[in-house]
Amino acid sequence: MARINFDLQQLEAFIAVAERGSFRAAAEHIHLSPPALSRRIDKLEGILGARLFNRTTREVELTPLGRVFVERARAALDDLESAMLGITDLAASRSGRVTVACVPSAAIHFLPSVVKTFAERYPMIRIRVIDEAASQVLASVVAGESDFGISFMGSQMPDVEFEPIHTDPFVLAMPLAHRLAQRKSVDWRELDSERLIAVARTSGNRQLLDDALAKAGINPAYRFEVSHIATLLGMVQAGLGLAAVPRMALPAAHATLTGVVLKGPAVSRVLGLATRRGASLRAPAKMFHDHLRSALKGVKKKA
Repeated sequence: MARINFDLQQLEAFIAVAERGSFRAAAEHIHLSPPALSRRIDKLEGILGARLFNRTTREVELTPLGRVFVERARAALDDLESAMLGITDLAASRSGRVTVACVPSAAIHFLPSVVKTFAERYPMIRIRVIDEAASQVLASVVAGESDFGISFMGSQMPDVEFEPIHTDPFVLAMPLAHRLAQRKSVDWRELDSERLIAVARTSGNRQLLDDALAKAGINPAYRFEVSHIATLLGMVQAGLGLAAVPRMALPAAHATLTGVVLKGPAVSRVLGLATRRGASLRAPAKMFHDHLRSALKGVKKKA
């Protein structure tokens, strides 16, 4: 097998361009002239025998090979950084990079505060968030694109180890002025006269709701359908109807909306941490993984 002779400067240049989508911005970031940066990328592509970027006069994008290589390059640099720190008095876990995939509702309303407290304690650890639907979160974990994921699906996948932590019930989102807003709970069968809004059938949240309602013999007539919960809440806020959403997706202190417990049936999703089966987490990822576990358990205690 031929020996591959590229250096760390070439990998750093490649990652800088991949993250910024621009040779000029990448060059400024690593304090290098654009021609020198371009030479490093050209040399790296020559060593690999393939193009890593498609270049036009206006933009730069990764080739399919480049998308695969960028994650491996990041992992290689992180491993080296941890190894170097390991021979000093500093702990290897205090520096590096973590990539976490997360369902959007948790990414918007739960993850920011957790990232903030973690970053305050470990300011040198860089965190990348992939906020996607539940199925894409798990695909990212299986493919190794993310270190681990936060999702409500996973226990049924053989390649994923899923640790359930927090039960997140669905509530009925409505304006504070709605006639049902002061109720402690609402039965699904009371909503026949209400306009209902739902996320698309491709959504994991919708599939979970549909399965539970079908078992209870309930078939809601949805007036509107959207792709994302954020859009759905915007439509509820505009007075277009009511919607069943996970409690985590609707902050308790929302200025204009409230969530009322749904019954008959009560439906919940179970949030947890998903990791690739058999894979071991690098030190920074393990620390953030444990930090998130504690935070999710804290949410459970407050609920």
